[in-house]
Amino acid sequence: MTQPKFKNKYRVESTRLPNRDYGANGWYFVTICTKKSIDYFGCVVSGQMQLSPIGEIAK
Repeated sequence: MTQPKFKNKYRVESTRLPNRDYGANGWYFVTICTKKSIDYFGCVVSGQMQLSPIGEIAK
């Protein structure tokens, strides 16, 4: 089976639920990848997120 392409590039299939209204209010988990995995937004200390000044702005 070949991977699907969009504009002649390979892409990952959507993991969105087909009947979910993603425009509705709710809690969402967002993953942000940063260059070289630098902790720009803060770090986890004893299981708690300690936000950096940039993390506070993003919050």
